[in-house]
Amino acid sequence: MGSDTEAEKSILKEKKKVISLAPIAKPLAGKKLQKRTFKLIQKAAGKKCLKRGVKEVVKSIRRGQKGICVIAGNISPIDVITHVPILCEEAGIPYVYVPSKEDLAQAGATKRPTCCVLVMLKPAKGELSAEDLQKLKSDYEQVADDVKELSTSVI
Repeated sequence: MGSDTEAEKSILKEKKKVISLAPIAKPLAGKKLQKRTFKLIQKAAGKKCLKRGVKEVVKSIRRGQKGICVIAGNISPIDVITHVPILCEEAGIPYVYVPSKEDLAQAGATKRPTCCVLVMLKPAKGELSAEDLQKLKSDYEQVADDVKELSTSVI
């Protein structure tokens, strides 16, 4: 009769996330890369070096801004984001998919689920201190290398 335990509930949640992935969600980040990517997104959000949402990301890419594009894999309808990877490839921007738009929004310090984010090294306004820039740059380069390695293994 009883209710599910917390462990069973979390397992069911994980299964739901995996089931609802879009078929184009490749390269999909593994657990370790997801964790690093979300930490990078949190730091970038704190330093105002983050563009959230399809409209902002596309606008930034077309204007020539560089960064790492992180795209949620459970977007419905998928047509909303199908053009973003193509833009990223044309601009030479590394991109990676993560399973959940909710987790992506949480890492980006918003309550609203987010389709994609662009992590940049330069804030929208002003400048970063040398120390903050160095910390962000080291994390950024580590994630960028992992994403590039992952995308070459997919192709």
